[in-house]
Amino acid sequence: MRAALEIATDVRSGARRAREVVEESLRAIENREPDVHAFTLVLRDEAMAAADAIDAAVQRGEDPGPLAGVPIALKDNLCTRGVPTTCSSRILDGWRPPYSATVVDRVVAAGAVVIGKTNLDEFAMGSSTENSAFGPTRNPHDLDRVPGGSSGGSAAAVAAGFAPVALGSDTGGSIRQPAALCGVVGVKPTYGRVSRYGLVAFASSLDQIGPFANSVADAALVFDVIAGPDPLDSTSIVDVPEPVLPVLDDGVAGLRVGIIEELMDVDGVQPEVHAAVERAGAALKDAGAAVERVSVPSATYGLAAYYLIAPAEASSNLARYDGVRYGLRVDGDDVASMNARTRDAGFGPEVKRRIMLGTYALSAGYYDAYYGQAQRVRTLIIRDFERVYRECDVLLSPTSPTVAFKLGAKTGEPLAMYLSDVCTIATNLAGHPAISVPFGTGEAGLPVGVQVLAPALGEPIMFRVAKALEDAR
Repeated sequence: MRAALEIATDVRSGARRAREVVEESLRAIENREPDVHAFTLVLRDEAMAAADAIDAAVQRGEDPGPLAGVPIALKDNLCTRGVPTTCSSRILDGWRPPYSATVVDRVVAAGAVVIGKTNLDEFAMGSSTENSAFGPTRNPHDLDRVPGGSSGGSAAAVAAGFAPVALGSDTGGSIRQPAALCGVVGVKPTYGRVSRYGLVAFASSLDQIGPFANSVADAALVFDVIAGPDPLDSTSIVDVPEPVLPVLDDGVAGLRVGIIEELMDVDGVQPEVHAAVERAGAALKDAGAAVERVSVPSATYGLAAYYLIAPAEASSNLARYDGVRYGLRVDGDDVASMNARTRDAGFGPEVKRRIMLGTYALSAGYYDAYYGQAQRVRTLIIRDFERVYRECDVLLSPTSPTVAFKLGAKTGEPLAMYLSDVCTIATNLAGHPAISVPFGTGEAGLPVGVQVLAPALGEPIMFRVAKALEDAR
């Protein structure tokens, strides 16, 4: 499928009809979706109706917006009014939100056509999209391998050519890691830069919504549409951001780039991944940037801190699924029995594991030793990044320690699965932006992603560096 920028330009000018674009997308889904399983729901009729409305607007001389006619896939934890939103969990069977997430409203207002809801690890808890109640998604590059997670359905949808762009959520790497494994661009914005209103919560202090695309320019286009203040989200940053799309080609001459030692030398980083980051640093140096090794010592503790903070917040957030207000209900002899039976039947093993971890970390007698200590480590990580960003404009690291691994390879080893996010988690804890850019291949010719990290609100420079890497590739 062609680039989103090209599609939108053609549709807005009348050179191409939105209906034709959407029909092309739906044909691609029909051909490969049975093998890939990127979607929990494909909205064929709704997408065609939306495309026709865009074509009618163009004929009336109206401008449908910067995403005119662009098919977009939405991770199925983004509320979409009247459309089943499941979080790939049985506990939300039959639930249709009475409202849409702010990002959904924004992309639709910009002319995008929603073609479906994508599969994910249940409640965004996972790194492989194997924890879905509706079965795993497969990597379009090798159907025997995972697409990454938790936004694996969105990453796979873009990689397979089902849609030029998609939205996902990133709590500990859930956009960037699947982007790396599927060979697409994935963006985790600054915390608060994109509204979380209508995103079904996993860990509220960490969750952030961002785009997938086949190019940095397309990702920038979507980011510019969804970024900005939202009175419905109390954590939303109030200032209006400058667009990043116009500065993509400003180059990297004079920028200071640091390669993070601790994330290069972490256990399990494959040689090809390590080499890709080194090549990326060399490419930026050739383009005029100053590149050096830097240290973020507390980044090594990010994984441990994250797996106390995120489950603790999940334990609180998921308490609302009680069998009373929405979704699944399994009857019992009394209210307590009904609550317990509903949660036992509705939640999968990984969600139950994280709820129990979080409840334990928050319990009396353990709060200070676990949750409180993890928050202190989080503060150390923020301070270490602040120190290194006084010397560097952006940082580089691997996105994922490995290329896509085989389906089932890590499902029996939760700790091994958690290590898939070791390079991405620190950014979520700090609240900073990061982007994964495809940069070469590794084992079995599978994609490798390089991660560009930036300080809070550093998206303009981050996108410039990402574009320079894409050009060098």
